[in-house]
Amino acid sequence: MDALLVLFAAITLGGFVFLPWMRRRRAAQHTRQGLVVAADPMAGYGFVPLDQLDVRLPGPDQELDDALAEMRRTHDWRPAAELLKSTGDNWELRWQRVQTLAGAAAFELAQETADQERPGAAAPGGGGRTGGIWLRTWRNEAPKDPGGAQTHAQFLVVQALRDPGSQDFRMILEEARTVCEEARLLAPGSPVPYLTELTVARGLGDRKADYEALWSKVTQRAPHHMGAHLAALPYWSEKWHGSREEAEAFAERAAADAPAGTLLPALPLFAVYEHLPEANLVRSLYQSSVVERAIEGAHFALSEAPADHPMAPHVRHLLVWFLVRAERYAEAMEQLRLVDGHVGAVPWSYGRSPAAEYAAYRAQAIAGWEQLGGTSAGFPSPPEH
Repeated sequence: MDALLVLFAAITLGGFVFLPWMRRRRAAQHTRQGLVVAADPMAGYGFVPLDQLDVRLPGPDQELDDALAEMRRTHDWRPAAELLKSTGDNWELRWQRVQTLAGAAAFELAQETADQERPGAAAPGGGGRTGGIWLRTWRNEAPKDPGGAQTHAQFLVVQALRDPGSQDFRMILEEARTVCEEARLLAPGSPVPYLTELTVARGLGDRKADYEALWSKVTQRAPHHMGAHLAALPYWSEKWHGSREEAEAFAERAAADAPAGTLLPALPLFAVYEHLPEANLVRSLYQSSVVERAIEGAHFALSEAPADHPMAPHVRHLLVWFLVRAERYAEAMEQLRLVDGHVGAVPWSYGRSPAAEYAAYRAQAIAGWEQLGGTSAGFPSPPEH
Protein backbone atom coordinates (compact mmCIF):
# COMPACT_ATOMS: atom_id res chain seq x y z
CA MET A 1 0.00 0.00 0.00
CA ASP A 2 2.89 2.40 0.80
CA ALA A 3 4.31 1.70 -2.65
CA LEU A 4 1.02 2.76 -4.23
CA LEU A 5 1.15 6.03 -2.30
CA VAL A 6 4.72 6.69 -3.43
CA LEU A 7 3.80 5.95 -7.04
CA PHE A 8 0.73 8.17 -6.87
CA ALA A 9 2.76 11.01 -5.37
CA ALA A 10 5.51 10.64 -7.98
CA ILE A 11 3.05 10.81 -10.85
CA THR A 12 1.29 13.79 -9.33
CA LEU A 13 4.47 15.78 -8.66
CA GLY A 14 6.20 14.80 -11.89
CA GLY A 15 3.41 15.30 -14.39
CA PHE A 16 0.99 17.77 -12.87
CA VAL A 17 2.96 20.53 -11.15
CA PHE A 18 0.38 23.05 -12.24
CA LEU A 19 -2.20 21.63 -9.82
CA PRO A 20 -2.61 23.70 -6.65
CA TRP A 21 -0.48 22.43 -3.81
CA MET A 22 -3.35 22.35 -1.35
CA ARG A 23 -5.40 20.18 -3.66
CA ARG A 24 -2.58 17.66 -4.01
CA ARG A 25 -2.19 17.62 -0.25
CA ARG A 26 -5.91 17.00 0.26
CA ALA A 27 -5.94 14.20 -2.33
CA ALA A 28 -2.94 12.56 -0.68
CA GLN A 29 -4.66 12.76 2.71
CA HIS A 30 -7.80 11.16 1.26
CA THR A 31 -5.76 8.38 -0.30
CA ARG A 32 -3.85 7.67 2.93
CA GLN A 33 -7.07 7.56 4.92
CA GLY A 34 -8.71 5.33 2.35
CA LEU A 35 -5.81 2.89 2.17
CA VAL A 36 -5.95 2.42 5.92
CA VAL A 37 -9.66 1.61 5.66
CA ALA A 38 -9.00 -0.68 2.68
CA ALA A 39 -6.63 -2.74 4.81
CA ASP A 40 -9.70 -3.80 6.79
CA PRO A 41 -12.65 -3.04 4.48
CA MET A 42 -14.89 -5.48 6.31
CA ALA A 43 -14.90 -3.09 9.28
CA GLY A 44 -18.25 -1.38 8.88
CA TYR A 45 -18.62 -1.26 5.11
CA GLY A 46 -18.78 -4.97 4.37
CA PHE A 47 -16.32 -4.76 1.49
CA VAL A 48 -14.24 -7.77 0.48
CA PRO A 49 -10.61 -7.82 1.68
CA LEU A 50 -7.93 -7.27 -0.94
CA ASP A 51 -6.63 -10.84 -0.85
CA GLN A 52 -10.12 -12.23 -1.45
CA LEU A 53 -11.02 -10.15 -4.51
CA ASP A 54 -11.86 -12.34 -7.53
CA VAL A 55 -9.85 -11.17 -10.56
CA ARG A 56 -11.47 -13.61 -12.99
CA LEU A 57 -14.97 -12.17 -13.24
CA PRO A 58 -16.52 -8.69 -13.31
CA GLY A 59 -19.41 -9.86 -11.15
CA PRO A 60 -20.83 -12.97 -9.48
CA ASP A 61 -21.67 -16.09 -11.46
CA GLN A 62 -22.05 -19.02 -9.06
CA GLU A 63 -22.69 -21.58 -11.79
CA LEU A 64 -19.46 -20.56 -13.53
CA ASP A 65 -17.58 -20.58 -10.22
CA ASP A 66 -18.78 -24.11 -9.54
CA ALA A 67 -17.79 -25.31 -13.01
CA LEU A 68 -14.31 -23.80 -12.73
CA ALA A 69 -13.79 -25.36 -9.30
CA GLU A 70 -14.83 -28.79 -10.57
CA MET A 71 -12.53 -28.52 -13.60
CA ARG A 72 -9.58 -27.51 -11.43
CA ARG A 73 -10.23 -30.52 -9.24
CA THR A 74 -10.80 -33.13 -11.95
CA HIS A 75 -9.32 -31.63 -15.17
CA ASP A 76 -12.61 -32.71 -16.78
CA TRP A 77 -14.15 -30.62 -19.56
CA ARG A 78 -17.75 -31.73 -19.02
CA PRO A 79 -18.65 -29.09 -16.39
CA ALA A 80 -17.74 -26.39 -18.94
CA ALA A 81 -19.71 -28.08 -21.70
CA GLU A 82 -22.78 -28.48 -19.48
CA LEU A 83 -22.51 -24.87 -18.34
CA LEU A 84 -22.51 -23.50 -21.88
CA LYS A 85 -25.27 -25.87 -22.91
CA SER A 86 -27.43 -24.60 -20.04
CA THR A 87 -26.65 -21.00 -21.00
CA GLY A 88 -28.43 -21.55 -24.32
CA ASP A 89 -28.93 -18.47 -26.45
CA ASN A 90 -28.45 -15.91 -23.69
CA TRP A 91 -25.74 -14.41 -25.87
CA GLU A 92 -24.49 -11.79 -23.42
CA LEU A 93 -24.01 -14.39 -20.69
CA ARG A 94 -22.61 -16.99 -23.06
CA TRP A 95 -20.02 -14.56 -24.40
CA GLN A 96 -18.88 -13.69 -20.90
CA ARG A 97 -18.66 -17.34 -19.88
CA VAL A 98 -16.73 -18.32 -23.00
CA GLN A 99 -14.23 -15.54 -22.31
CA THR A 100 -13.80 -16.64 -18.70
CA LEU A 101 -13.37 -20.31 -19.58
CA ALA A 102 -10.79 -19.44 -22.23
CA GLY A 103 -8.99 -17.16 -19.81
CA ALA A 104 -8.95 -19.89 -17.16
CA ALA A 105 -7.33 -22.36 -19.57
CA ALA A 106 -4.75 -19.76 -20.63
CA PHE A 107 -4.00 -18.89 -17.01
CA GLU A 108 -3.53 -22.53 -16.04
CA LEU A 109 -1.11 -23.05 -18.93
CA ALA A 110 0.83 -19.86 -18.19
CA GLN A 111 1.06 -20.70 -14.49
CA GLU A 112 2.36 -24.18 -15.23
CA THR A 113 4.95 -22.76 -17.65
CA ALA A 114 6.11 -20.22 -15.08
CA ASP A 115 6.41 -22.93 -12.44
CA GLN A 116 8.50 -25.12 -14.73
CA GLU A 117 10.82 -22.24 -15.65
CA ARG A 118 11.50 -21.41 -12.03
CA PRO A 119 15.09 -22.28 -10.98
CA GLY A 120 15.22 -25.70 -9.37
CA ALA A 121 11.81 -26.74 -10.67
CA ALA A 122 11.37 -30.42 -11.37
CA ALA A 123 10.99 -31.52 -14.98
CA PRO A 124 7.43 -32.43 -16.02
CA GLY A 125 6.51 -36.04 -15.39
CA GLY A 126 5.61 -38.63 -17.96
CA GLY A 127 2.08 -37.34 -18.17
CA GLY A 128 3.21 -34.05 -19.76
CA ARG A 129 1.47 -30.75 -19.22
CA THR A 130 -1.80 -30.58 -17.35
CA GLY A 131 -2.45 -26.80 -17.45
CA GLY A 132 -5.63 -26.27 -19.45
CA ILE A 133 -5.69 -29.95 -20.39
CA TRP A 134 -9.48 -30.01 -20.02
CA LEU A 135 -9.80 -27.73 -23.05
CA ARG A 136 -7.54 -29.91 -25.20
CA THR A 137 -9.43 -33.02 -24.10
CA TRP A 138 -12.76 -31.29 -24.78
CA ARG A 139 -11.79 -30.59 -28.36
CA ASN A 140 -10.43 -34.10 -28.88
CA GLU A 141 -13.34 -35.97 -27.32
CA ALA A 142 -16.18 -33.72 -28.51
CA PRO A 143 -15.00 -32.02 -31.72
CA LYS A 144 -18.59 -31.22 -32.74
CA ASP A 145 -19.44 -29.39 -29.51
CA PRO A 146 -19.87 -25.69 -30.43
CA GLY A 147 -19.02 -24.65 -26.88
CA GLY A 148 -15.64 -26.33 -27.11
CA ALA A 149 -14.88 -24.70 -30.46
CA GLN A 150 -15.97 -21.28 -29.21
CA THR A 151 -13.81 -21.58 -26.10
CA HIS A 152 -10.83 -22.87 -28.10
CA ALA A 153 -11.00 -19.92 -30.52
CA GLN A 154 -11.14 -17.42 -27.66
CA PHE A 155 -8.28 -19.25 -25.88
CA LEU A 156 -6.08 -18.73 -28.95
CA VAL A 157 -6.92 -15.01 -28.96
CA VAL A 158 -5.97 -14.75 -25.30
CA GLN A 159 -2.68 -16.54 -26.03
CA ALA A 160 -1.88 -14.20 -28.92
CA LEU A 161 -2.67 -11.02 -27.02
CA ARG A 162 -0.35 -11.99 -24.17
CA ASP A 163 2.54 -10.96 -26.45
CA PRO A 164 1.42 -8.93 -29.49
CA GLY A 165 5.05 -8.34 -30.48
CA SER A 166 5.97 -12.01 -30.77
CA GLN A 167 6.76 -13.77 -34.02
CA ASP A 168 3.87 -16.16 -33.40
CA PHE A 169 1.25 -13.41 -32.97
CA ARG A 170 -0.16 -13.52 -36.49
CA MET A 171 0.14 -17.30 -36.74
CA ILE A 172 -1.89 -17.82 -33.57
CA LEU A 173 -4.54 -15.33 -34.71
CA GLU A 174 -4.80 -17.05 -38.10
CA GLU A 175 -5.35 -20.33 -36.27
CA ALA A 176 -8.00 -18.63 -34.13
CA ARG A 177 -9.76 -17.46 -37.30
CA THR A 178 -9.83 -21.04 -38.57
CA VAL A 179 -11.34 -22.27 -35.29
CA CYS A 180 -13.89 -19.43 -35.43
CA GLU A 181 -15.01 -20.79 -38.80
CA GLU A 182 -15.38 -24.27 -37.27
CA ALA A 183 -17.44 -22.81 -34.42
CA ARG A 184 -19.70 -20.93 -36.84
CA LEU A 185 -20.46 -24.10 -38.78
CA LEU A 186 -21.32 -25.93 -35.55
CA ALA A 187 -23.75 -23.21 -34.38
CA PRO A 188 -24.75 -21.01 -37.35
CA GLY A 189 -27.08 -18.78 -35.34
CA SER A 190 -24.62 -17.93 -32.60
CA PRO A 191 -22.88 -14.55 -32.64
CA VAL A 192 -20.12 -15.77 -30.29
CA PRO A 193 -17.59 -16.93 -32.93
CA TYR A 194 -18.03 -13.61 -34.73
CA LEU A 195 -17.33 -11.74 -31.50
CA THR A 196 -14.06 -13.61 -31.10
CA GLU A 197 -13.23 -12.86 -34.73
CA LEU A 198 -13.70 -9.13 -34.09
CA THR A 199 -10.54 -9.25 -31.99
CA VAL A 200 -8.79 -11.49 -34.52
CA ALA A 201 -9.57 -9.01 -37.30
CA ARG A 202 -8.30 -6.12 -35.18
CA GLY A 203 -5.05 -7.91 -34.41
CA LEU A 204 -4.51 -8.88 -38.04
CA GLY A 205 -5.29 -5.36 -39.25
CA ASP A 206 -8.24 -6.16 -41.50
CA ARG A 207 -9.35 -3.37 -43.82
CA LYS A 208 -12.23 -1.22 -42.61
CA ALA A 209 -14.52 -2.53 -45.35
CA ASP A 210 -13.82 -6.12 -44.28
CA TYR A 211 -14.30 -5.23 -40.63
CA GLU A 212 -17.65 -3.61 -41.37
CA ALA A 213 -18.70 -6.74 -43.27
CA LEU A 214 -17.80 -8.85 -40.25
CA TRP A 215 -19.67 -6.42 -37.98
CA SER A 216 -22.79 -6.74 -40.12
CA LYS A 217 -22.75 -10.50 -39.46
CA VAL A 218 -22.64 -9.79 -35.72
CA THR A 219 -25.55 -7.34 -35.85
CA GLN A 220 -27.64 -9.74 -37.92
CA ARG A 221 -27.50 -12.16 -34.99
CA ALA A 222 -27.33 -9.84 -31.97
CA PRO A 223 -27.83 -6.19 -32.96
CA HIS A 224 -27.81 -4.75 -29.43
CA HIS A 225 -25.23 -7.02 -27.80
CA MET A 226 -23.19 -4.91 -25.34
CA GLY A 227 -20.27 -7.35 -25.31
CA ALA A 228 -20.09 -7.23 -29.10
CA HIS A 229 -19.93 -3.45 -29.10
CA LEU A 230 -17.20 -3.48 -26.46
CA ALA A 231 -15.24 -5.97 -28.57
CA ALA A 232 -15.61 -3.83 -31.71
CA LEU A 233 -14.94 -0.42 -30.17
CA PRO A 234 -11.12 -0.71 -29.96
CA TYR A 235 -10.82 -1.31 -33.71
CA TRP A 236 -12.24 2.16 -34.34
CA SER A 237 -10.01 3.82 -31.73
CA GLU A 238 -6.85 5.73 -32.55
CA LYS A 239 -4.79 3.08 -30.71
CA TRP A 240 -5.63 0.60 -33.46
CA HIS A 241 -7.10 1.37 -36.88
CA GLY A 242 -9.37 4.37 -36.41
CA SER A 243 -9.50 7.68 -34.59
CA ARG A 244 -11.13 9.27 -31.60
CA GLU A 245 -13.83 10.69 -33.86
CA GLU A 246 -14.60 7.29 -35.41
CA ALA A 247 -14.74 5.54 -32.03
CA GLU A 248 -16.98 8.22 -30.56
CA ALA A 249 -19.25 8.12 -33.61
CA PHE A 250 -19.53 4.33 -33.33
CA ALA A 251 -20.43 4.59 -29.64
CA GLU A 252 -22.87 7.47 -30.09
CA ARG A 253 -24.71 5.70 -32.92
CA ALA A 254 -25.09 2.56 -30.82
CA ALA A 255 -26.34 4.57 -27.84
CA ALA A 256 -28.81 6.56 -29.95
CA ASP A 257 -30.24 3.47 -31.66
CA ALA A 258 -30.44 1.37 -28.49
CA PRO A 259 -33.85 0.04 -27.51
CA ALA A 260 -35.00 0.26 -23.91
CA GLY A 261 -33.40 -2.21 -21.54
CA THR A 262 -29.98 -2.45 -23.18
CA LEU A 263 -26.70 -1.14 -21.79
CA LEU A 264 -25.62 0.52 -25.03
CA PRO A 265 -26.22 4.08 -23.71
CA ALA A 266 -23.14 3.39 -21.54
CA LEU A 267 -20.90 2.74 -24.57
CA PRO A 268 -19.77 6.40 -24.94
CA LEU A 269 -18.17 6.15 -21.49
CA PHE A 270 -15.93 3.37 -22.81
CA ALA A 271 -15.11 5.46 -25.89
CA VAL A 272 -14.08 8.37 -23.64
CA TYR A 273 -11.89 6.02 -21.60
CA GLU A 274 -10.19 4.73 -24.76
CA HIS A 275 -9.09 8.25 -25.67
CA LEU A 276 -8.12 9.90 -22.41
CA PRO A 277 -4.84 11.84 -22.60
CA GLU A 278 -1.83 10.33 -20.86
CA ALA A 279 -1.84 13.21 -18.34
CA ASN A 280 -5.35 12.73 -17.02
CA LEU A 281 -5.35 13.29 -13.26
CA VAL A 282 -6.86 16.77 -13.54
CA ARG A 283 -10.29 16.87 -11.89
CA SER A 284 -11.63 19.41 -14.40
CA LEU A 285 -11.24 16.81 -17.16
CA TYR A 286 -13.64 14.49 -15.31
CA GLN A 287 -16.08 17.31 -14.68
CA SER A 288 -16.16 18.37 -18.33
CA SER A 289 -19.41 18.22 -20.26
CA VAL A 290 -18.19 15.31 -22.41
CA VAL A 291 -17.33 13.12 -19.42
CA GLU A 292 -20.40 14.15 -17.43
CA ARG A 293 -22.64 13.31 -20.37
CA ALA A 294 -20.98 9.89 -20.72
CA ILE A 295 -21.34 9.23 -16.99
CA GLU A 296 -25.02 10.14 -17.08
CA GLY A 297 -25.50 7.86 -20.08
CA ALA A 298 -24.02 4.99 -18.07
CA HIS A 299 -26.25 5.78 -15.09
CA PHE A 300 -29.28 5.85 -17.38
CA ALA A 301 -28.34 2.53 -18.99
CA LEU A 302 -28.00 0.84 -15.62
CA SER A 303 -31.33 2.22 -14.43
CA GLU A 304 -33.14 0.90 -17.52
CA ALA A 305 -31.43 -2.48 -17.98
CA PRO A 306 -32.31 -5.57 -15.91
CA ALA A 307 -30.46 -5.62 -12.60
CA ASP A 308 -28.93 -9.00 -13.44
CA HIS A 309 -27.73 -8.02 -16.92
CA PRO A 310 -24.46 -9.95 -17.43
CA MET A 311 -22.63 -6.85 -18.65
CA ALA A 312 -23.84 -4.48 -15.91
CA PRO A 313 -20.77 -5.10 -13.71
CA HIS A 314 -18.51 -3.97 -16.57
CA VAL A 315 -20.31 -0.64 -16.67
CA ARG A 316 -20.26 -0.27 -12.89
CA HIS A 317 -16.51 -0.87 -12.66
CA LEU A 318 -15.72 1.80 -15.23
CA LEU A 319 -18.17 4.15 -13.51
CA VAL A 320 -16.27 3.69 -10.23
CA TRP A 321 -13.06 4.74 -11.96
CA PHE A 322 -14.61 7.88 -13.46
CA LEU A 323 -16.64 8.83 -10.40
CA VAL A 324 -13.64 8.64 -8.07
CA ARG A 325 -11.59 10.80 -10.40
CA ALA A 326 -14.46 13.29 -10.62
CA GLU A 327 -14.64 13.27 -6.80
CA ARG A 328 -18.27 12.11 -6.91
CA TYR A 329 -17.66 9.86 -3.96
CA ALA A 330 -21.24 9.12 -2.87
CA GLU A 331 -22.06 7.83 -6.36
CA ALA A 332 -18.84 5.83 -6.47
CA MET A 333 -19.67 4.22 -3.13
CA GLU A 334 -23.07 3.11 -4.43
CA GLN A 335 -21.45 1.44 -7.45
CA LEU A 336 -18.84 -0.18 -5.21
CA ARG A 337 -21.58 -1.53 -2.98
CA LEU A 338 -23.18 -3.26 -5.96
CA VAL A 339 -20.03 -4.62 -7.62
CA ASP A 340 -17.51 -5.22 -4.83
CA GLY A 341 -15.83 -8.62 -4.65
CA HIS A 342 -15.04 -9.12 -8.34
CA VAL A 343 -12.53 -7.06 -10.32
CA GLY A 344 -12.20 -8.83 -13.68
CA ALA A 345 -13.14 -5.80 -15.77
CA VAL A 346 -11.78 -2.69 -17.45
CA PRO A 347 -10.06 -0.59 -16.20
CA TRP A 348 -8.53 -2.83 -13.51
CA SER A 349 -7.74 -5.67 -15.94
CA TYR A 350 -5.42 -3.35 -17.90
CA GLY A 351 -3.07 -3.10 -14.92
CA ARG A 352 -0.44 -5.46 -13.56
CA SER A 353 -2.34 -6.00 -10.33
CA PRO A 354 -6.09 -5.62 -10.92
CA ALA A 355 -7.04 -6.28 -7.29
CA ALA A 356 -4.57 -3.73 -5.91
CA GLU A 357 -5.63 -1.06 -8.41
CA TYR A 358 -9.29 -1.60 -7.65
CA ALA A 359 -8.59 -1.52 -3.90
CA ALA A 360 -6.73 1.79 -4.26
CA TYR A 361 -9.73 3.42 -5.95
CA ARG A 362 -12.06 1.87 -3.41
CA ALA A 363 -9.87 3.36 -0.68
CA GLN A 364 -10.06 6.82 -2.25
CA ALA A 365 -13.85 6.53 -2.50
CA ILE A 366 -14.11 5.61 1.17
CA ALA A 367 -11.83 8.48 2.20
CA GLY A 368 -13.77 10.96 0.07
CA TRP A 369 -17.09 9.66 1.37
CA GLU A 370 -15.96 10.12 4.97
CA GLN A 371 -14.46 13.55 4.23
CA LEU A 372 -17.93 14.58 3.08
CA GLY A 373 -19.45 13.35 6.34
CA GLY A 374 -20.40 9.81 5.35
CA THR A 375 -19.94 6.95 7.78
CA SER A 376 -20.08 3.18 7.68
CA ALA A 377 -23.15 3.37 9.92
CA GLY A 378 -25.08 5.15 7.20
CA PHE A 379 -23.85 2.93 4.40
CA PRO A 380 -26.08 0.09 3.17
CA SER A 381 -24.54 -3.37 3.24
CA PRO A 382 -23.46 -4.84 -0.11
CA PRO A 383 -25.96 -7.33 -1.51
CA GLU A 384 -25.22 -11.00 -0.87
CA HIS A 385 -24.13 -12.92 -3.94
